[in-house]
Amino acid sequence: MARKRVGVLISGSGSNLQALIDAASDPAYPAEIALVVSNKADAFGLQRAAKAGIATQVFDHKAYPDRESFDAAMDAALRAAGCEIVCLAGFMRILSRGFVEGWAGRMLNIHPSLLPSFKGLHPQRQALEAGVKVAGCTVHLVTPDLDDGPILEQATVPVLDSDDEAALSARILEQEHRIYPKGLALLAGGAVRIEGRRALTG
Repeated sequence: MARKRVGVLISGSGSNLQALIDAASDPAYPAEIALVVSNKADAFGLQRAAKAGIATQVFDHKAYPDRESFDAAMDAALRAAGCEIVCLAGFMRILSRGFVEGWAGRMLNIHPSLLPSFKGLHPQRQALEAGVKVAGCTVHLVTPDLDDGPILEQATVPVLDSDDEAALSARILEQEHRIYPKGLALLAGGAVRIEGRRALTG
């Protein structure tokens, strides 16, 4: 089976991008990273992509008059590269409804909470402030509503009495690196079907 071509959107260090690159280095993995796009020219993830021989493009969101024109430029680049799936990996821009709908069922995100709890910014801090005993991360399909799409994978970590935001975030990140490649493999391998709000992978 031909491997699915994937575009990854980043804004920063790209540690989840690296996890996807590492997974895709196995010829048996059902996806290959075809393009990495960043809205920041100094994002370290661009260096990770270049080291792996992956094409990169930078689109400075400040250079566009509105969200729609910025998204249209990224969309054109992804489609020109033959991308069939888009993965968000620390991409710190809200995407327009048109962009999201154009990739419906083919765009993934990784979020550092057990969705639907603690959506939005600083979910690890939200978890600590709520006093939960278990936190974690979620791989989900992207919909126009923030952090709200069908869930493909989740992983849990205990919240320790000694945790602060940085410590909890670091342990969650380890699990992000483990489950994001699994979620992409499910989608790229055609193992996902949607029933209502549920992503069934069995």
